[in-house]
Amino acid sequence: MSPEPASIARLHAVEISRDARVVEGPLQGYHHETYVFPLHGEAGRLRPGRWKCREPRADLLWFDRRCFVSEEQLLKALRGRVRGIPEIVDIGGTGLQRFIEGRTLGSLHRSRTPVPEVFRHQILDLFRQLAAIAPATIEVGRRCEAEDRPDDGDTEAFLERLVHFTEHQVYQPNVDRFGRLFLDLGLDGDAFKHLRKHVAGLRERPFCLLHADLHRENFIVDAEQRLWTIDWELAMVGDPLYDLATHLHLMRYPARQAQTMAERWCAAVEEIRPGSGNGWRQDLGRLLAYKKAQSVFTDVIRTALTLGAVQGTGRRGLASAVTKLGRILADAAVPLGLDAVPEPRRIVTALVRWHERHGTPRPPADR
Repeated sequence: MSPEPASIARLHAVEISRDARVVEGPLQGYHHETYVFPLHGEAGRLRPGRWKCREPRADLLWFDRRCFVSEEQLLKALRGRVRGIPEIVDIGGTGLQRFIEGRTLGSLHRSRTPVPEVFRHQILDLFRQLAAIAPATIEVGRRCEAEDRPDDGDTEAFLERLVHFTEHQVYQPNVDRFGRLFLDLGLDGDAFKHLRKHVAGLRERPFCLLHADLHRENFIVDAEQRLWTIDWELAMVGDPLYDLATHLHLMRYPARQAQTMAERWCAAVEEIRPGSGNGWRQDLGRLLAYKKAQSVFTDVIRTALTLGAVQGTGRRGLASAVTKLGRILADAAVPLGLDAVPEPRRIVTALVRWHERHGTPRPPADR
């Protein structure tokens, strides 16, 4: 068999570094195939350090709407407006991001554990900087349709387009393959009717730039305890409270810390742009309900595919998947109008039936 051809990103990394031996990768990551290599000045154009070259992974299932044409273009535009973001440089027609040296916040402080004040303070400062960036001041190419650009402050239309994306770009395109699995778990197209009714009634808030993916693995802690924010691929323009809801949903703060962060977020963004926290106590629950509902459809698909791709998963792997799906379905039961949360045995039966129907061997028993 002939070897697989090198990716474009690796070819560019080798060409720019001029030494294949110093190229590291591909690094672990969901959206991109990434390679890292050192550069030592390049004719005075950049500071010495490690840089990364990457490209979108092939055949990737996208479960989130993308707004901007290029993450690199956005990062260039944010230079001087948002602190702690990767530097961008163009070399030989290829956009490189500076590799941020350090450890992820998640590796230092695991999910559901408290986040130290030194980092929470910096996260709130990031929200302040984002709130200051009004839509009209973002001069970066957009890829989203006109329908996905509601009038400034129309939070109802903003959320409706997110629900529309989940229904028409995640659920419906996957019905042929996963429809029976959805049904076995109590999900069908009527779930979106329940969801729209549950999240209706948002207050108006002035739009700003959103990162839309602020979780522990997208924060890098350097040697000086500074927090750097990476992976701006899902950034968009919209309701500032949605960025907080996404952050709280993904960060998994302990309950008391999550409440404190929400209160401090409101004070922070109101200081920068009055009205940004309008109605947050009532609307945060609605936006969190959407995030929980969105997770159901994406995680059902990912779980089924993961169990099918990993051989020798065994009972432990299946049990872990069942527990995870059970928790996710329970969290979203009300906004999706589920009559009852499926019991573990029902989830097991649904997953096994899906694998048998799609030619994937049933997970073997552990010995």
